Order: sequence, then C-alpha cells, then structure tokens
Amino acid sequence: MKKLIDSADTVVADALAGMAAAHPHQLAVDLDNRIIYRRTPKDGGKVAIISGGGSGHEPLHGGFVGTGMLDAACAGEVFTSPVPDQIVAATTAVDRGAGVLHIVKNYTGDVMNFEMAAEIVDMESGIEVATVVTNDDVAVEDSLYTAGRRGVGITVMVEKIAGAAAEEGRGLAEVAEIASRVNAAGRSMGMALTSCTVPANGKPSFDLPEDEMEIGIGIHGEPGRHRERIAPAERIAAQLIEPILAELPEGEDGHGVIAMLNGMGATPLLELYLMHGHVAEQLGAAGVTVERSLVGNYITSLDMAGCSLTLLRADAEMLRLWDAPVLTPGLRWGA
Repeated sequence: MKKLIDSADTVVADALAGMAAAHPHQLAVDLDNRIIYRRTPKDGGKVAIISGGGSGHEPLHGGFVGTGMLDAACAGEVFTSPVPDQIVAATTAVDRGAGVLHIVKNYTGDVMNFEMAAEIVDMESGIEVATVVTNDDVAVEDSLYTAGRRGVGITVMVEKIAGAAAEEGRGLAEVAEIASRVNAAGRSMGMALTSCTVPANGKPSFDLPEDEMEIGIGIHGEPGRHRERIAPAERIAAQLIEPILAELPEGEDGHGVIAMLNGMGATPLLELYLMHGHVAEQLGAAGVTVERSLVGNYITSLDMAGCSLTLLRADAEMLRLWDAPVLTPGLRWGA
C-alpha cells in the first residue's frame, strides 16, 4: 500500500485538520467530534441542513458545507457511518429556529444512526428534524450494506437543490419535499476499473484482473451487476446510460436532465471529459437534452479508478435552484 498518510489509525482526523487549515474562512472544524461546520452560520429563522457518512468519499460530505448547501457534515471513519452522538451535536449546533433536515444515503448504518440521533434530538431539545434518504443506484436492489437501493450520486444534487431552497427561507416541510422530489427524479449507475484500498486494511478490497471491469459497483467496493472484459469508453457509456434511462421518470414540462459524470477517485479528468462526451452524444440520440453538466470527483471511493453517471430529470424549479449561488470547497458558482 502506497498512500500519503502518517497512520491508518489517524487518517480521518489528520485529513480534517488539513481541511480546517485549507479553508479557514469557510469552515469551522470540530476535530474532537469530527464535524465540519459553516464558518458563518446562515441567518436565524432558516432551515439548516446536515449530512454525513463514512470518510473516503471526498468531497462528499464535508466539501459541500457552505453557503447554498450544507450547514454541517459528520465524518465517520473510512467507509463507516458517523455515530449518533456526532449527529446530535451537529443538529443541535446548526439549528436556527426553523428545524433541521437530515440528508442520509441509504446504507443500513447511516439510516439507523441518523434515525437514533433524530429521536434523541426530539427528546432532549425539541428541535424539529425531517429526514430524506437517497436511494438512486439502479445497479442492484439490495447490497451488502443496504435494504433497497444504495444512495450515491443523487445525494450531491439533493444537497445542492435543498440547500438553495433553505437559503431562500422556505420552511422545513417544503425543503424536505423538494429534497424528496429530487431523489425520486434521479438515477445513478457506476463502474470500476480497479478496486480501492482502505488504509486500515492495507490491500485492495477485491481482486479485479487487469483486463476486466466491474459494472454496477458500489462506492464501498460492493459487487455490481457483473464483470466483463474492458471495453471502449463509448460502450461503457452506453452500459451506464441504458439502465438509468430504463428507470428514469419521464419529464412533465419538456425539460431534460442534469448530468453528473463523477470520478471514483483515481480517474483523470481527461478520461472523465471523454466519457461525458459520449454520454452527451448518446443522450442526445435518445432524445434526452442535457440541461446542466457536472464533471469531476464529487462522490469518490478512495483510490478506485472508474466513474459513475447520475441523471436528474429536472423541472424548472430544480433547474432554478441548481443555478442558485453556492460557495463550498467542493462546489462553487454564482457566489
């Protein structure tokens, strides 16, 4: 294992310290509780939004803390859910008097711990908490870590669009409703060329021969739909698009999709842009207009080589909220 770390035991805490040093004007990092906060809280009377999950998926979630997205993010150990105490602390700290929305990826530990935290917050402080669980991965119905579909790339879009709605001053029920609607309108599919190596394990999570790829991989290295020989990028794009379009809701007002071509951590932008070119061309041939695009590393899997595609069937309101200003370490425009 070759990694830029000091110790596998302290890698998450060390990374958070580095994040605090890199973004002192944007973020306040609680190293003891491993929570990333907005440096300047939003105005009182506005809904706060938090999320979190295992580390190793950066910039998700801490890189999306800031104006127009999250108020806080809880960092678990690598590929391990944050504990309820972290979530309780974050929820209590960010409440601005209008309630708090929890955005949770559909993994058993995440769902359970956020649910426990919401119950504790209700009993101890009476803060109103709403929860939206993302479950957009079309690759498999159940996996090693989930009951139902995994929550993957749509999480970024939910955080962005719900964050914009909260900045506008909408109430908790309305912010939760738009978050749920975004999740329901999005689908994702991923693939891997290599495994990832968890620092504490010191070796690849699974063996993938040099001439093979895994279609439908999970962000923790969970098995996908199948393995096959490596194919040209144009064919891989089709293998991601086809199952997504088969389950993507129909648009109601003539709008197309927001497309996110996401790297898994070790795929260069040269290849990601090449893949996006094929995706845009094939979607156009299928009669699907790409309204907005996002290309880069947004929800990764440590050092895995590969990519994922997320399509959101966006209506006019979603597009407007997507275009709203955002200022975070991982996403920035209009601010």
